[in-house]
This record gives sequence, structure tokens and C-alpha cells, in this order.
Amino acid sequence: MMANTMKSNGIGERDTILRSMHDTGLAAWFGGSLMGAVGLNGAAGKVGNPRERLAVSSIGWDRWAPVNLAAIGAHLIGATGILASERRRVVGQRGVGAMSVAKTALTVAALGATAYTRKLGKELEQAAEVPVEGVTEPSADTPPEVRSVQRHQRVAQWSVPVLTGALIAVSALAGEQQKPGSMMRGVAGRLRSMILPAR
Repeated sequence: MMANTMKSNGIGERDTILRSMHDTGLAAWFGGSLMGAVGLNGAAGKVGNPRERLAVSSIGWDRWAPVNLAAIGAHLIGATGILASERRRVVGQRGVGAMSVAKTALTVAALGATAYTRKLGKELEQAAEVPVEGVTEPSADTPPEVRSVQRHQRVAQWSVPVLTGALIAVSALAGEQQKPGSMMRGVAGRLRSMILPAR
């Protein structure tokens, strides 16, 4: 009886392709941003000629950008498809709606952070021959306007892995909410809130 109810509500259906797009896209988005901040920018800072460090980093980020865009697109398509597929559970199970709102807010924030870091990266790319200590660390000979961009990028580059990492955590919570026990408690809690008067 419970299985039939779940299936009729769309809860028991599989969305393997959508979930694969959601998870793989998010993993690439998170992993690429973290590797870029730690590995690519770190390696570029070790280039012998200080005037080549920004250029080396920019080449790497430019090569990654189309892959990152595809990863973000795959994640968004998967997330949107899953949300549409589970719209009844979002409404009917307590806690799922709040999780969906949090996930949407984090996604919007991560998109904004990604766009901002890319904008800063393009500004550093235009200053490619300026001597620097590292990609986000100025040297004594770095012009003030480039120093300002580096200062902003030093913070902004970490916002993307932090926000996408939080998205991974919220997605893990979403998976926990799909366990039969959590679903039954969530649906029961929603029914109680609808039937019993608020105190």
C-alpha cells in the first residue's frame, strides 16, 4: 500500500540521468574551483619570471572555463529536473521545502561568486605582463590597480569552493530526507501541522 502511494506520487520513480548530471556537474564545479585556487594559482606563483605568472594562470583558467561552464549547466539542468520531478515531496514532506530554498540560495550565490571571480581573473589577464609575487600576491613592483584586483581575488577565489561545498552538504541532506523513515516522519509532520491548530 505504501509502495503504491509512493509510486503514484512520483516519489518512487528514478531520475538517474538527472541525478548524474546534478552530481557530476557539482563535483566538477567544486573540484575545479578548489584545484584552481590551490594548484593552478599556486603553481603559477612558482614560475621563475614574475612577469609571466599572471599569464600562466590566465592560460590555465581560460582552458578550464568552457569545461566549468558545461559542468555548471549540467548541474543546473539536473537540479531543475529533480526539483520538478519531486515537487509533490517538496510540498508534502516537512523539511524538504526549506532544504530546497537553502539549496537554491546557495546555487545563486555560487553562480554570482563564479561570475565575479571570472571577472577579476579577466582583469588580471589584461595585466598579464605585470610583475607579481603570486597570482593573488603583489610584489613591490605591482601597480596599485593590479594590487586591488589581487586583493579582491584572494578572497573571492575561495568563495566558490566554499559555496559549492555547502551545496554538496545540502545535497547529502536531501538524500537523507529520501530514506523511508525520514519520508514518513516528514509527511506525518506536515500532516500534523495542517490538522492541528497553531499554538
